[in-house]
Amino acid sequence: MRNALRVLAGRTLLTASLLFLATTSPLQAAPKTAPAKTAAQHPPGAAIASAHALATDAGMEMIRQGGNAFDAAVAVSAMLSVVEPISSGIGGGGFFLLHDAKTGKDVFVDARETAPESATPQVFLTKDGQLDNDRATNGPWSAGIPGLPAALVHVSQKYGRLPLKTALAPAIRVAREGFEIYPRLERGYASRREVMERYRGTREVFLADGTPPKAGEILKQPDLANTLQLLADKGFDGFYKGEVAKKLLAAVKEEGGRWRAEELSGYRVKEREPLRLKYRGWDITTAPPPSSGGVAIAQMLQMLSGWDLKTLDEATRTHLIVESMRRAFRDRTIYLGDPDFVKMPLARLISADYAAGQRSSIHPSKATPSDLLPGQPAPLEDDETTHYSIIDGDGNRVSTTQTVNLLYGSGLVAPGTGVLLNDEMDDFALRPGTPNAFGVMGFEANAPAPGKRMLSSMTPSFIESKDELAVLGAPGGSRIITEVLLGILGYDDGLNAQQVAAKPRIHHQWMPDVISAEQGALSPETVKALEAMGHKVNAGEKPWGNLQTVSWDKRANTLEGGTDPRNPVGKADVLVK
Repeated sequence: MRNALRVLAGRTLLTASLLFLATTSPLQAAPKTAPAKTAAQHPPGAAIASAHALATDAGMEMIRQGGNAFDAAVAVSAMLSVVEPISSGIGGGGFFLLHDAKTGKDVFVDARETAPESATPQVFLTKDGQLDNDRATNGPWSAGIPGLPAALVHVSQKYGRLPLKTALAPAIRVAREGFEIYPRLERGYASRREVMERYRGTREVFLADGTPPKAGEILKQPDLANTLQLLADKGFDGFYKGEVAKKLLAAVKEEGGRWRAEELSGYRVKEREPLRLKYRGWDITTAPPPSSGGVAIAQMLQMLSGWDLKTLDEATRTHLIVESMRRAFRDRTIYLGDPDFVKMPLARLISADYAAGQRSSIHPSKATPSDLLPGQPAPLEDDETTHYSIIDGDGNRVSTTQTVNLLYGSGLVAPGTGVLLNDEMDDFALRPGTPNAFGVMGFEANAPAPGKRMLSSMTPSFIESKDELAVLGAPGGSRIITEVLLGILGYDDGLNAQQVAAKPRIHHQWMPDVISAEQGALSPETVKALEAMGHKVNAGEKPWGNLQTVSWDKRANTLEGGTDPRNPVGKADVLVK
């Protein structure tokens, strides 16, 4: 039975010596501490920003116990898997961008889900050859082999200081004792109720008291607590072999899908080399394929480097940003996929020469029409996926984006495990040239194959200048990429972490050929000017995304955290040594 309980929620922004007041306007520059004469060598403590207060607190609990940023990352990730089933979980996957201060190395841990052998393109088509959207987004056929549990084990054992049991303990505790349901979980369940209640295991979790989840009630997940405990006790084998694996296989089979035990036990995370680029004095480290985000960020920033955006009026600046988005998303559609399966012209796509050619095709006052326009605007994505950002006192840092894809993933909870399976198969080009649930399409490079990782938009990133370092990322389907782009541009404009998280958003993804803008993001005069250039503008969309960022001012030696005000249960916190 769920009961009412008060849970700490809200936003916190701290520096080493300053509490950022909630009354400060997100667009008004916060007062800066007078810079020191020389840049500090290490941050003065730790900063964490995540989409839920309990996750941020779990990370800080690890720091207080002597753990590092990587221990905190495991704790935050596992807690989000418990308290944000709408967005992510151990039945899904993610990308971990890590910086190891001891070695000075950056590494990209790819924990993206993989396609089972049974998931051929043909099984996702109807009798008349059209995409079967229900099979692609709901139930067992929509689920890839999960990667997040393997990542938690990998990051803890290779980079952490504390035992995996310690890092998973807060999530296990909250799964067993319960947490307060917040409005977004209630709304998301209502929108997915028909799918969620198809499956026995899902009903056992979300209809435990006979009624759908309601805000203010307590959600307890004892089966998920037991699964996390097995992961803590046995590591990789606790999830991918033995009792949990058998239950996962049985659940998929019960609902008509086909996974093999070898596909579970054979899953492995992959460490990849991050992408790196420079932009106006910033060194940027970001996600490589199978993320499409880093390539797109590299392309857009290099195109935009030909203009001093700070000197331009809003309409011209927006026009140029949109045109860079348009071109990057076109290349995403055509070229990108899993690097283990597809040969991609990455060196050319992210080269300065290629960017110069793309830049030269941008007319300074006219929109470039996109080809083959679908008739519908891009779907909004604001609740799927989650992100957290961490810096610790040694200078280690983590930027992680993790997901189950759509709201509550596939909707299928494997009975006896508490594991809500993802619906990431929809991120493949299941039918070439047909848009997926996020309105983006793909071709052969992103077609499914056994063991292949589907293309992603998740874009965990680091940016660093002589005086400042920031960690950032966001959820939001295809809009992740443009959220991160705008966040980087916000830091370049001199905004602080909270201002970057609150920054108004625009988006363009080549097709459909429309500028999406949050209500109030563009002035009426700017909208008119853009329309006069030939742009179609949807200027009244509801807010989207959930950007989480932390930053270190190396001159003043202060830390700040910024959590997206669009998400009332997020929290940023700083712990000073």
